[in-house]
Amino acid sequence: MGFRENLKAELEYKDMQVKELAAITGISRNTIANYLTSSQCLPNAESAVKIAKALNTSVESLVSGKTENKKEISFTIRKINEVLESCDDFDKEAVLALVLKLKERKH
Repeated sequence: MGFRENLKAELEYKDMQVKELAAITGISRNTIANYLTSSQCLPNAESAVKIAKALNTSVESLVSGKTENKKEISFTIRKINEVLESCDDFDKEAVLALVLKLKERKH
């Protein structure tokens, strides 16, 4: 994924609106909206740092989806975990069984 997709995922994960990010960073809503809609529109280094800081993540994570800290969890895994937190034990066990079957299939 690129910057646009990673920024969208992080905003969704943080449940933050573009206007909130704009207010925190001082970057206009239109500029942030352009980052979210155009794969050709990328922030300069200063803006990328402001955005990463506001979202409590790293620029590397926003640009590449990879994290500096191996202990940090990807956007997708964090979202899955968030959803699972609201499930009962039966559903959690069912998801675990599914994941284990998928892993088996890969080997």
